[in-house]
Amino acid sequence: MQDRPYELPTVEDEQDDNFAFHPKNVYLTLLLFSLTMLFLTLTAAFVYTRIQSDLPPIKLPILFVVNTAILLAGSYTMILAKRAYLADDTRRYTNMLWYTLGLSVFFLAMQCIAWYQLFAQQVYITSDNSAGYLYVISGLHFAHVIGGIPFLGVFLYKARTYMKEPVSVLVYFSDPAKRLNLRLLTLYWHFLDGLWIYLVLFFFINQLVWQFFPGS
Repeated sequence: MQDRPYELPTVEDEQDDNFAFHPKNVYLTLLLFSLTMLFLTLTAAFVYTRIQSDLPPIKLPILFVVNTAILLAGSYTMILAKRAYLADDTRRYTNMLWYTLGLSVFFLAMQCIAWYQLFAQQVYITSDNSAGYLYVISGLHFAHVIGGIPFLGVFLYKARTYMKEPVSVLVYFSDPAKRLNLRLLTLYWHFLDGLWIYLVLFFFINQLVWQFFPGS
């Protein structure tokens, strides 16, 4: 039986190995862990406060579900942008970044409309503890989407600035730092999507539980 020939690690493998221990990746991991703990704590406090105060859960506008689809679409375009980057597809890469930015702004606008619908139902942040937690939790997610938009804008600006000549395009696509930053931004966008799905499911499950077991 012949031994398998030794295979040298590729540049991509080395970059993947280094990625886990890169300071930027560590910072992002700590940030996402902190945000996860924050939102888990807020949702647990929401349930405890609602039960203690014997308050029914707030009926979410259907736009919360629509916004989930918008975020998922933005996450998908980020995946396509990353694939285009790895394939050195300049035009598709730039277009996917634009689509992601547009979908993110669209999400923010639709979320403002969803809050307006709650206002129309006379559900305000000061109405009760249940409403207060709903606005704080959804507002914090809203703020973190806004926080990611400038980084997306930087990618777009650099893509439009440095992708005008073949040489500059080659340098741009071969830059390990830009590849790392794109991976980090993509992970952040996926996290925000997953977080929003969790929040929407959490609030809808609260509604269902109240319907079948009032007072719980």
